Amino acid sequence: MKVELAWKKSVEEVIKELNSSPKGLSKEEAKRRFREFGENDVPRRKERGKLSLLLSQFRNPLVMVLICVAILSFLTGGELEAITVIGIVLINALVGFVQEHKSEEALSKLCRYITYTAKVIRDDEIIEIDSREIVPGDIVVIESGDRVPADLRLIEVNELEMDESIITGEAFPVEKNVAPIQTEKLEAKEMKNMAFMGTIVASGSGKGIVVATGMDTMFGEIVGYLKAEEPKTSYEENIKNFSNFLVKLILIGTIFIFLVNFIILRELVEVLLFSIALAVAVTPEALPVIITICLSQGAVRMSRLGIFVKRLSAIEDLGDMDVICFDKTGTITENLIQLVDFFDLNERRNLEVLELARACISVRKTGKRLSGNPLDLAIYNYSEVKVMREFEVIEQIPFDFERKRMSSVIKEKGKLWLVTKGEPRSVISACTYMLWEGKIEKIDRERAISLFEKKSAEGYRVLALAFKSIPYKQNYEKSDEHDLILLGFLCFTDKLKKDVGEFVKRLEKLGVKIKILTGDNEIVSQKVARDAGIEVRGVITGAQIDAMSEDELIEAVERANLFTGLSPKQKVRIVEALKKRGHTVGFLGDGVNDAPVLRFSDVGISVSSGVDVAKEASDIVLNRKSLKDILNGIIEGRKTFANTTKYILNTVSANIGNTITLALVSPFLGFLAMLPAQILLTNLLSDCPLLAISIDNVDEDELRAPKKWNLAFISKFVLLFGAVSSVFDLVLILSFNFFLKVSESLLRTIWFVYSTLSEIAVTFVIRTRKPFFKSRPSKILLLTSTIFSIITLLVIFPPMANWFEFSTLNSQHISLLFLVIFLYFITEEVAKLLFFARSQA
Repeated sequence: MKVELAWKKSVEEVIKELNSSPKGLSKEEAKRRFREFGENDVPRRKERGKLSLLLSQFRNPLVMVLICVAILSFLTGGELEAITVIGIVLINALVGFVQEHKSEEALSKLCRYITYTAKVIRDDEIIEIDSREIVPGDIVVIESGDRVPADLRLIEVNELEMDESIITGEAFPVEKNVAPIQTEKLEAKEMKNMAFMGTIVASGSGKGIVVATGMDTMFGEIVGYLKAEEPKTSYEENIKNFSNFLVKLILIGTIFIFLVNFIILRELVEVLLFSIALAVAVTPEALPVIITICLSQGAVRMSRLGIFVKRLSAIEDLGDMDVICFDKTGTITENLIQLVDFFDLNERRNLEVLELARACISVRKTGKRLSGNPLDLAIYNYSEVKVMREFEVIEQIPFDFERKRMSSVIKEKGKLWLVTKGEPRSVISACTYMLWEGKIEKIDRERAISLFEKKSAEGYRVLALAFKSIPYKQNYEKSDEHDLILLGFLCFTDKLKKDVGEFVKRLEKLGVKIKILTGDNEIVSQKVARDAGIEVRGVITGAQIDAMSEDELIEAVERANLFTGLSPKQKVRIVEALKKRGHTVGFLGDGVNDAPVLRFSDVGISVSSGVDVAKEASDIVLNRKSLKDILNGIIEGRKTFANTTKYILNTVSANIGNTITLALVSPFLGFLAMLPAQILLTNLLSDCPLLAISIDNVDEDELRAPKKWNLAFISKFVLLFGAVSSVFDLVLILSFNFFLKVSESLLRTIWFVYSTLSEIAVTFVIRTRKPFFKSRPSKILLLTSTIFSIITLLVIFPPMANWFEFSTLNSQHISLLFLVIFLYFITEEVAKLLFFARSQA
């Protein structure tokens, strides 16, 4: 149940509509409503079970292709091929499952659902109950430090200020009142007579009637966005497109070769087995394993840094990311109001301003816990280490929203002083004098207000401080606040995190554009951006976004980098517009209002101190507050991309070369150029060293900018290098078959050795854009390449030669073979350098 437009109605109207009263519901009526409306709870995301997590590892288009190939192999008698492929698929699924399950468990510990109690009035008595038992119509009592348990229409306030940052993104407390607001369409931050579920009472106290519970609350509404179908990320789209490209390539090549060989040989079963073996060989079946190992290694390294990766592929998205959007409050700022300056009317820092301000605060200390207005707490915390003078506070005149100031009567060395602190215009209006250059002079109100407005325009929250000598009397009242002497001002801000400046510089060096998306106002947001070292190139407000069409927004998001006064829906619109521009978008946020956009981003990043719903909507959770961890994640993502690309370019170009070769030589040979078992063995021996690619060294140049999956680039590369490979294949086969007149078995042996060793050798060419000797490969890649090269030479000798129908090579064969491999290696190196030089031109 939800009371519509509760902010527009009077207190009496809302109470009547809910059939309640200021004395609260009866306990019997509360029980009845609980049965009718259920728990006041916002359900958490249902955790994925182990079976669901395991099955999700098979929802990869490339894995689907491999499973189809395995089934075809099995149906046509190729049990060995089928078992090999299924084994690869299962290993890949197991590695992915183990890593993601660890992350799920770690996050579950971070996101334990914490219930809390609330004070309600029932039968005219204040009682404390579990917040989940609250029902519509309950009267809730809230005090400083309390978390609001449901959406409330406030019916009574006593200097009530709310911290609504998790809903609105506003860093400073919001003053509340009970007056109806005669506007139908309002943002949450404009509803001054409402208190929302999950927000915190910053200071003061009040009462409110529950107008919405559970999923009907503002909190629940935001969480509801998360139930929408999750959009495909940039990585998932790229994998899908690449897989489609690969499937077409495999089908066309395999069908063509099947038809040619069948026409020539007329042996259906033999040719079918050969074609299926070729399909297995052409398919880069180790790609899912390579990707999973790369991602898992990255996730393990990141977990050591306190980063939980919930979705493994998010690491690749992090590497692709070229735009990162921040919420401001609590992500790049501390979400902790801090005193940053105190000065006199000459704008000189003046310790006396701080000392007197310390005597004019309302802070309660219970054990080690402090409570009070965030601005007072900021003064207290700062002055703990700075203030030298001690005053005896005789009496206080409390703050109220009408005066917007408070006063303390203090005693020092037998003399009494009245110190007043508050909203600058209010304090200045009570002043007759000012302290100027150490002398008391007639107040220059224009100067004082101008100084206040200047600091406000810089994005600070400003308080003024005044004082006067006062005689002793029994009681002090608000009427004593007159003829004050204006002393100076105090400036507050939600301070930036320590590493933000360095973080921003590093992001820019990494080629990642920064955009701030916040619910806070433009002035404060501009200050935060400036302080963080972000050059503001354009500002767009939430109201302006609402007035834009989709096409207009797609254009606007490219130009602007500061978006203020945003609702959760508007944040999602901005991210979707950026994605439509072709960007891979990350979002860093920790509030309830960030949950939808975290989910709709290509990679959502939250922090462990954020609200549970934000952590659940994100792909990556930072367990530490250091933003530098994101930079490490970007580097890991780019390493993963680079190593995955190495494998794809290497294996697909080699496989295309083999396919072209078979298509061209089949009509002339009159026999199968390689037996099915030999094709699979070639594939196995050349692919095994490539598994080490997943942890290969990556050139620094590859980490400097986002790298995106470019099908046009991949297609050009693999077709060019496949053609070069095929030319050397043809030279080799024609030389041995037509000039040296070797037997069928010997030709197959020669081509087997050449295909395997040349693919292993050319790995060291393709793994870098630099000349191969200027890029250091990993030791494990060198070791595995050496081992499998030796194995390749061993299998052509008995007893293994008999199993695969190989013939023994003589020294002439081996010499010629290695000469062709050397020439092929040099040609590929030159072709690579020319290809990349032309690509960059």
